[in-house]
Amino acid sequence: MQRSRAIGMIAAIKARIARHWPILRLRTILLGTLLFVAALPGFSAIFLRIYENALVRRTEAELVAQGAALAASAAVVWQGMPDRPVLSSKPVRYHDRMTEIDLRASPVLPPRPPATVTEVQPDRAALALTRRMMPAFQETKLTTLSSILVLDRNGLLLNGAERGRSLATLPEIQAALGGRTMTVLRENAGHVPQYPAEWLSRAASIRLHHARPITVDGQVVGVLLLSRSPRALSLGLYEDRGKIGIGVAIIFLLLLLLSAVLSRAIVRPIEALSRATRDLASGRRVAPREPSLQVVEIRALYRDFDQMAQSIEKRSRYLRDFASSVSHEFKTPLAGISGAIELLQDHGADMQPGDRTRFLRNMAADAERLSRLVQRLMELARADVLVGEADARTQVKPLLATVADALGRENFAIHVDTPDTLPALAIDQPALEAIVTTLAENARQAGASCLDIAVVPAGEATMSIDLVDDGCGVPDGDRERIFHPFFTSKREAGGTGLGLAISRSLLDAYRGELQLLPSIRGAHFRLILPIAG
Repeated sequence: MQRSRAIGMIAAIKARIARHWPILRLRTILLGTLLFVAALPGFSAIFLRIYENALVRRTEAELVAQGAALAASAAVVWQGMPDRPVLSSKPVRYHDRMTEIDLRASPVLPPRPPATVTEVQPDRAALALTRRMMPAFQETKLTTLSSILVLDRNGLLLNGAERGRSLATLPEIQAALGGRTMTVLRENAGHVPQYPAEWLSRAASIRLHHARPITVDGQVVGVLLLSRSPRALSLGLYEDRGKIGIGVAIIFLLLLLLSAVLSRAIVRPIEALSRATRDLASGRRVAPREPSLQVVEIRALYRDFDQMAQSIEKRSRYLRDFASSVSHEFKTPLAGISGAIELLQDHGADMQPGDRTRFLRNMAADAERLSRLVQRLMELARADVLVGEADARTQVKPLLATVADALGRENFAIHVDTPDTLPALAIDQPALEAIVTTLAENARQAGASCLDIAVVPAGEATMSIDLVDDGCGVPDGDRERIFHPFFTSKREAGGTGLGLAISRSLLDAYRGELQLLPSIRGAHFRLILPIAG
């Protein structure tokens, strides 16, 4: 019950979408698809924060570099100060590190709290170091717009408005006092929105805080706390507007060029093929010109269309000729019957018994011919629409022996020559028997006294059956028309001219061929059939 309800809901949704779905041109769909695909990187850069994350990481890298340089300079100054505490004289080595901030994963901490008042006095050596380094800090701050604070080994501020107070409780300061650098994201309490689109940027209202220890001979003598707001996304886009504009223009031009190529290679050929199809439906055959830009599938479509058009034309011509032939074949016996009936109606009472009997006999012969024509036409129709079964199999050797026994006479001998072992052929037994019987009857009616049937391989997957007789043969003028429906040279003897046409249609249904080969005397027919798999 639930499944049927779900299927009904899905069908209703599909129907609603189908009602409101716009019918677009293929050019529009191609251009829209290309524009959408080209815009995906831009959308991902903005809405998935890839570009913004890169801006934040660049800011972090700059803070790391500044901190490393200032901390190294402070360590060198510390080494040269006369009143510094005596430490070991091991060489100092500094190592940079990779950025670790990620807008999608890193937590954003609250704004930095005010420094707390403490009774602990600042370290004198660290305070002296700060005074000596202050010009460098001021110059760096003016250039990079970064806030630079110095703390002693106890976490007391040595410069700034809150000098003498403690920030030792902050996690980044605790990490730096422990000898590790640390960068955190904090909310920017003093941020004032300046751009309408700043809501798109998460980094607009945050500030990076980077804490780096000042290490001398493996001991932490102070901490540098650098903070800076990352470039906002809107500001970054504005600063890179030239590059972005050039890139968008190049991409758009490439999309237009690609759309034009696709239109010329796909859309125009399809439109030309559509016009040719309408012309073909109206009875006119206009071969569409192949496109200058070749596409494998479109070229194959043109070839299939041309083959279809040829088949339709051939079929139409066949139907016209067939209708004309049927009309002609039926007209003669019908005219004879109509004339005889008219004579009997007008002069039946005065007619001699012998004349009456002759007219009735002629009427019976014409009716029999009509009956035979109808029967053969039905056989031809079944043969034309027959589709051979894929698993059809026939053992040809016993079938030929049966036909030879059934049709052989004293004045008409049939000789069969087959190898000892023959593979099965991919055709139904009744169909093959009807074909061989038709050819044998035609040979006998042509005055042949002998018919030789031989089976030989015709290729890796086909066999041929040759039927050669010693009759009068087929005149050269009739060789092209012998397979046409209703063509016969034995019309007076009751021939309908449909036997060979039916035989060829039956063979076509099983992917076989019926050929008339040149011969010195008599007629030579060849059946080519595939071997059953």
